[in-house]
Amino acid sequence: MTITQTNQITPVILSGGSGTRLWPLSTPEKPKQFLNLMGPLSMFQLTLQRCSDKTIYRNPVIVGSANHVQMMQDQMDEVGATPHTVLLEPCARNTAPAIALAALAATNPTDLLLVMPSDHIIKNIPEFQKAVLESTSVAQSGWLVTFGIQPTEPATGYGYIQQGEPLASSPRSLSAKRFVEKPNQENAEKMLADGGYSWNAGIFLFRADTYLSAMAEFAPEMLEACHSAMNSQRTEQELCFPDSQAFASAPSDSIDYAIMEKAKKVAVTPVNPGWSDVGSWDSLYEISAKDDQSNATFGKTATIASSNNLIHSLKLEVAVLGVENLIVVTHDNKVMILPRGQSQEVIKLAQSLQED
Repeated sequence: MTITQTNQITPVILSGGSGTRLWPLSTPEKPKQFLNLMGPLSMFQLTLQRCSDKTIYRNPVIVGSANHVQMMQDQMDEVGATPHTVLLEPCARNTAPAIALAALAATNPTDLLLVMPSDHIIKNIPEFQKAVLESTSVAQSGWLVTFGIQPTEPATGYGYIQQGEPLASSPRSLSAKRFVEKPNQENAEKMLADGGYSWNAGIFLFRADTYLSAMAEFAPEMLEACHSAMNSQRTEQELCFPDSQAFASAPSDSIDYAIMEKAKKVAVTPVNPGWSDVGSWDSLYEISAKDDQSNATFGKTATIASSNNLIHSLKLEVAVLGVENLIVVTHDNKVMILPRGQSQEVIKLAQSLQED
């Protein structure tokens, strides 16, 4: 599909997540999307740069928490990003209502929306852009497109999408046969062996009116609350404050549960763009550059006779000797140490300290 000024894609960047699995760095005050985990730019800023090609994309719509508005503005200024609008959620209501706000804010009902979480890493941006462009004709014809990551291992931390029949209007998109919950190890291994499954990346492409029509069918109460919130919105320049009472009345649900698992015309576009949701410290280790002893280090660190460790300490000096397979993270007055492979349990550490 040739992108013209009239059919440019509107990026919708979701930045309201809390990122508790990357404690102690990620906190409610500064969740993981705003952290410089892998270099000078945050994942929020990298997401902005991913959709900066004005021959393809319009200015982005940002959906985030009112608690982070200054942080978002500062980080957008740092990379020269100009948003079309910033929709500030007065409370967290999961992804389905957040995306509804963006669809209701679209300039035209037929606008294509590329919905992306702001806390993912995509290393091969040209491959991702190619998949997006090859999916536009499917989305324009009324399909809800989700991007599926080609599995590299039987991961149990992701949901899966089973691929159906190829769609004639796209060189790579297929119908989505079914969504599969995060599996146990046995089922993950079986799906990988069977083939025809993708990891569910939580990245979507569809027309604004297609999404709103699906909401009217499958989540009418949610749509009504979002309509009411936007009808009573308050604006300050590019900032939009949906009515807090109306938005709070919306049921809290993800786009997968509320819409994608129920809708008839759902497509999946498989892609392998070097993607990670950086959902844990183990995930960060896997995608990070490593030294000759397979240590991934960030900040003021020294390793001696040590291997396969992740050490992240931007202010404190951390030195290790004779250890392996550890995760060591420091932030302010907090130090976290745990074995690699157990970082999905980090939230328990954060909760226990809060309780104490």
